This record gives sequence, structure tokens and C-alpha cells, in this order.
Amino acid sequence: MNNYKTGRSLLLLLTILIIGLSSCRSYKDLPEAPKADAQGIIRDGDENKGDTTTIANIPWKEYFKDTNLQALITEGLEKNIDMQIASVRIKQAEANLTMSAANNQPTVSAGLRDDYTRLSSGNQGTKVLGYTSNVTSLGFSATWEVDLWGKLNSQTKAKYISFLNSYEYKNLVQTQIIANIVKAYYNLLAYDEQLRISRETIILLQKSEETMESLMNAGQQSGAAVEQSKALLYSTQLKIPALESLIRQQENAICLLLGRKSGTIARASITDQAVNEHLAYGVPLQMLSKRPDVRQAELSFRSTCTSVEVANASLYPSLTISSASLGLAAGSFSNLFKPASIAAEIVGGITQPILNKKQLKGNLKVAQAQQEEALLIFQNTVLTAGQEVSNILYGYKSSLGKNEFRAKQISSLTKAVDFTQDLLKAGEANYTEVLTAQQNLLSAQLSQVDDKLEQLTYGVSLYKSLGGGTK
Repeated sequence: MNNYKTGRSLLLLLTILIIGLSSCRSYKDLPEAPKADAQGIIRDGDENKGDTTTIANIPWKEYFKDTNLQALITEGLEKNIDMQIASVRIKQAEANLTMSAANNQPTVSAGLRDDYTRLSSGNQGTKVLGYTSNVTSLGFSATWEVDLWGKLNSQTKAKYISFLNSYEYKNLVQTQIIANIVKAYYNLLAYDEQLRISRETIILLQKSEETMESLMNAGQQSGAAVEQSKALLYSTQLKIPALESLIRQQENAICLLLGRKSGTIARASITDQAVNEHLAYGVPLQMLSKRPDVRQAELSFRSTCTSVEVANASLYPSLTISSASLGLAAGSFSNLFKPASIAAEIVGGITQPILNKKQLKGNLKVAQAQQEEALLIFQNTVLTAGQEVSNILYGYKSSLGKNEFRAKQISSLTKAVDFTQDLLKAGEANYTEVLTAQQNLLSAQLSQVDDKLEQLTYGVSLYKSLGGGTK
């Protein structure tokens, strides 16, 4: 008898120890993140070696200083449908995490139960269904699968990773929304500037056409010169309706991004927008760490690690407390609350997979293969991120290199227009030289606007590609 009691005590102590160890696990202790070899990932990285400064750490309200633009971004983040969907997904993931975490705890319920039974004794002369029994019980009951090998904890880790992933998805949507709004805004400013330049050029061409007519009346120019001058004027005037249409379309596109009805957009001028000629992107590893898509790929890999843990734990025995109760039980309700009515019961067992072990091993191999796939996807995401940043940096630097030559071109063409007009009045130049100079000047001025738009857009693209805009 003593040995029996000692055995039960040791079993109880072992059970308590196992339960204690299993309860020490935390679902926030995630598997190790995959390693990323970021050295040399961008071709322009040598000149930035060791510089840990990155524009991705700048809050978007500081990076985009135009107050009109800030108001548009704020409105977009509040009302954009995709942003609202991302917020709802976070709530869903949080609810799934709460439910999964509850699986690690016992399921406890309270209840009142009355069992009434009538039986036949089977003896001759006894009335059929003459034997009765009655048990009334009141108390708590519980069931629990003890997480011996961390299977339930790994399942909860997967839900926690999904929860974190929902935040990264929201960050990804936010960076995209900000970039789309800013680019659309800059396009609108560029159209405004091109419209302004075109209208100013029309005024100059009208004066030039009047000069041609005066010279023709004085016998110094032919009718062909006047008609060619008018043709250039009409060609420039044709740009006005097209630009006005583009402006209206761009305003409507911004309104759609903001989740509002079509209308006008309050804005500044493109000349007020400063181009940052030094866009710091940090060291390569730092560059990757803030990108939401890289973080999502990393979390996806960690999720497959938890799947391997679950599949591996399924091969080992499971300890289940299928029924545990504590309460009161008696033959009648009137005797239920007497001290002698206290009752307790516990039913548990250990099960070891046998016949389905091949299937469980197959599940493990599938999980391991999915882990390898997730690692490859992560590595490809890193390479794609590096290529994107490298392309933006090279394009941005090339675009900046045009500024000096574009300014010199416009300066020379402006002088050429003045010189040819003076020479024309003096009878030392023909009308084609004047018209060509005017046309080239307009083209260069419009191209200068395109250059600035291109550089502003590169600044937005690099900010987004580095994961900026989540603050």
C-alpha cells in the first residue's frame, strides 16, 4: 500500500513538473530570423560604406514639408479604403491570436446535473423498471491537453506571427498610399507649371507674330514668315486644352486616393518643392530592415519554422486530461450541500501515434519543404529590394546630372531667341531662325519641369523602397 501511495505521489509530482515546464513557454519567443547577406547588394553602396543615416527613419511629416501635401496624406491615411481594410485585418489577427493562446489553458465550465436511472433487476417477481437510482451533482469540470512538446505553443506562435504580419501589411499599404499620393501631387504641380510656361510662351509668340506682320507690311518679310509664325502659335495654343484636361484628371485621381468625391485640390507650386541632392539610405543591412515586404518574408519564414515544430511534436506522445471535475454530488438535491457530498474525479491518458505515424512523418517533410521554400522567397525578396534601391539611386544621380546642362541649355536658348529677334528686325536673320529658337526654348523649359518632376519622384520612390512612411 505504501509503495502504491509513493508511486501515485511521484506520478502527481511528475505531472505538476511537466505542467509547470510547459506553462513557462512563451509564444513570443519566435524562431530565429533567416540570415540575409546584404553586402554588395546595391552597386552604389561603396560610397556610403559605414554611413548609418537613412531617410527611412525620417517621419513622413518631416520628409514631405509641403503643408498642402501633408493635409492630403493625413486625409488619405484616414479615409483610404485599403488602409481601412488593413486595420480590420489587424483586428482579425488579434482575435485569432487570443483564441489560439486560450488553447494552452484548461477549458473550465460550471454546471448542475441530475442523473435519474430506472432499471429492471432481472429477478423473478420483481417489477419491471423497479430499481431506481438518482445522482445530483453541482461543480466545475475541466479538460486540458498538456503541451508536453510545445505543439500548442508553436501553433500559437504561428498566430502571433500572423498578427505581426498584419501590422507589416498595414505598413506596406501605408507606404504605398503615401507614395501614390505624393507622386500624384507632384504630377499635378508639374502640369500646373507646364501650363504656366505654355501660356507665357503664347504671349511671346503673339508678339512675335505681330512683329512678323509689321515686317511683312514693310516689305522685309514674306507672307510665309507670318503664316509659319501663326502655325507655331497655334501649335502652342493646342497644348493648353490638353494640359487642362490632364490637370483635371490628376485632381480626380488624387480625390480617389483620398476616398473623396472628385473636386479641386489645394496645392502649392513645383518651384516651392526642394529636391534633396543627398538621399542617405544607410548601410545595406539597415536598408533592408525597415522594408515591410522584407519583414513579411522574414515572418513567413518564421511561420514555417513553427509548422515544422508542430509537425515534429505530433510524432511524440500527448498527455490529455479528458475530464477533471470538482464539486458536490449526492443522491438527492436536499443532501447536495452536506459536507459528505464533496466529490472529485480526474480522467487522463497518454496516447502515442502508431498507425498514422507515416502520415505524421509525411506532414513533417511537407513542413520542412515549405520552410525551404520560404527561405528562398525571403532571399529573393532581399535581392529584389537591393535591385530596386540600386536602380533608383542610379537613376536619381543620373537625373541630377542633367540639371547643370539643362540650365545652360535654357540660358543659351533664351539668348538665342533675343539675338534672332534683334537680327530679324535688323534684316540680318530669317524668320525660320527665330521660330526655331522659340520652339527649342519652349521644349527645353518643359523638359526642365520634367527633370524636376523626375527627381522629386525618385526621392519619393527611394523613401518608399527603404520602408519610410510608417511613422
